[in-house]
Amino acid sequence: MATRRGNLMSVRDDIRLLDATLRDGGLCNNFKFSTEFVRALYKTNIKSGVDYMEFGYKADPDLFDEKEFGPWKFCREEDLRAIVGENISDMKIAVMADVGRCNFRRDFVPKSESVIDMVRVACYVHQMPAALEMIEHLHGLGYETACNIMAVTQAGAGQIDEALAMLNASPVDVIYLVDSYGALYPENASALAITYLESVEKVGKKIGFHAHNNQNLAFANTIDTLSRGVSFLDATVQGIGRGAGNCATELLLGFLKNPKYNLYSILTFIEQYMIPLREEVTWGYDLQFMFTGQLNRHPREALSFTAEGRGDYCTFYKELLDHE
Repeated sequence: MATRRGNLMSVRDDIRLLDATLRDGGLCNNFKFSTEFVRALYKTNIKSGVDYMEFGYKADPDLFDEKEFGPWKFCREEDLRAIVGENISDMKIAVMADVGRCNFRRDFVPKSESVIDMVRVACYVHQMPAALEMIEHLHGLGYETACNIMAVTQAGAGQIDEALAMLNASPVDVIYLVDSYGALYPENASALAITYLESVEKVGKKIGFHAHNNQNLAFANTIDTLSRGVSFLDATVQGIGRGAGNCATELLLGFLKNPKYNLYSILTFIEQYMIPLREEVTWGYDLQFMFTGQLNRHPREALSFTAEGRGDYCTFYKELLDHE
């Protein structure tokens, strides 16, 4: 597994590109994207060859005030169908369900009644039993399933190995390595990817990677883990996402050699929709997020720094160090 799969000129048919613009980007604006924006992104992703489009969360409306959020916090069937109809395209529809923040038994209908193809269950390592319960239920309803294990850079190696063993014994289709805090470098991202890949060799599951751009390494880490054999790649248009954001879709579309991927349509979408959105919504690399990435910390303090309009980076860095 130490050797790299493919090279800069080759095409790997196992690669799947997942666009998380609405889901991760929705964390920047409480999922209040216009219908025009969402419909245009859907059409753009199809033209661009994107394999999966994640529309948002399947959050429990009993836990979240619906007046505070746009529809993609909840991804109701009628809202999805208003955009995709029966989704006659080859692109699959995904949603995310957080352990403890969704009512998965009530809010998911059988796959035969839904336009959703994949449900991505997000959890921390200590929530693995609850995640497995969700995966079993959703698999029984007929959905493809993925498990995004968050904040693994703060988990012990033994915990990760145990979580992987539990998932390998489950019906989950894809296991995601998630760099929640943007703390990884290509070297240790690859080492973790190899750990994940070796764990699934005998059971045939796929491994995905979800990057955050706190240290301007989201794209580098994504293509390095890809070269080790990771096949599901997360990205967002212009890297939109909470705080420092994510790996940019346009970077991957420009990198991947499979002719089914097309950069041109995404560039048009950026011109028409993302440039105006930047006037209203803030995201992307900045020093405060670099600090939390380097320190392997949740970005909540950096998000507060940003929201308060602070510019005293030296003071903020010292504050973080004082709380190490």
